[in-house]
Amino acid sequence: MKYKSLGKSDLSISEVSFGCMSLGDDHAANKELLHQALDQGINFFDTADLYQQGQNEETVGKAFSGMRDKVILATKVGNQWRADGSGWDWNPSKAYILLAVEASLKRLQTDYIDLYQLHGGTIDDPIDETIEAFELLRQQGKIRHYGISSIRPNVIREYVRRSSLSSVMLQYSLLDRRPEEEVLELLRQQGIGVLARGSLAQGLLAGKPAKPYLTHTLEEVQKAAEAVQAVAAGQNGNAAAIAVRYVLQHPAITSAVLGIRTAQQLEDATVAASAAPLKAGEVQALEAVLPASKYEQHR
Repeated sequence: MKYKSLGKSDLSISEVSFGCMSLGDDHAANKELLHQALDQGINFFDTADLYQQGQNEETVGKAFSGMRDKVILATKVGNQWRADGSGWDWNPSKAYILLAVEASLKRLQTDYIDLYQLHGGTIDDPIDETIEAFELLRQQGKIRHYGISSIRPNVIREYVRRSSLSSVMLQYSLLDRRPEEEVLELLRQQGIGVLARGSLAQGLLAGKPAKPYLTHTLEEVQKAAEAVQAVAAGQNGNAAAIAVRYVLQHPAITSAVLGIRTAQQLEDATVAASAAPLKAGEVQALEAVLPASKYEQHR
């Protein structure tokens, strides 16, 4: 497993990391899978207080109880569940963040969170207030670093300009190259780590039946999947690994955060981690299939 520094932080994370959102309700099964991932060299585990109304954080906390120093834990904040459980509302206020972190710490069974991320964000948010909350938590030692999870260029630019964030999590894949237009280069230049989610485009690049995706037609998705498979045929035959390696070849990307729920998905992740980097000709062949799209909103 290869490890990279997350931006300018002191966090050294595996270039393939574990997205915990898909984990089920069986704590014992989750523990086994999470430990297997750790044994394979994955050390970065990403969750959120939103997932399963906090139960996802709880299962991660149970799994790594007593071995906190062996893992890097990331979670997210900003979506506040309603009292009746009917849904959630966006709340990036300082007061809510300072309240929510205590519940996350308890569920994760830890005194500190390695990376605390704003789970979304709009240009109309009280951004300075949100940053104040993160900075205060860092001073208090309750979080080591903070970042945002956002695909909105206008929001990302504001946090880059106003804060000392360590990372941005965004969606990026062969079927979603929108961040290439300006966001990835901005973050690379500023020394801010990028956590890529959605590398497999809902599995469409890893063998699932083609369907329209974002602005791409079914036929275009099929072409992209076939191109990935063609490159895979010349390597290890694992299309998922090629899709992940495509994401990791971009110099701005620190880690591909893969949603893992099964042993097979974990195996695909470890194969991707150990696969050889794509050659320039392979990258060109993949990118020649579809033109890179651009963000139409939140520019």
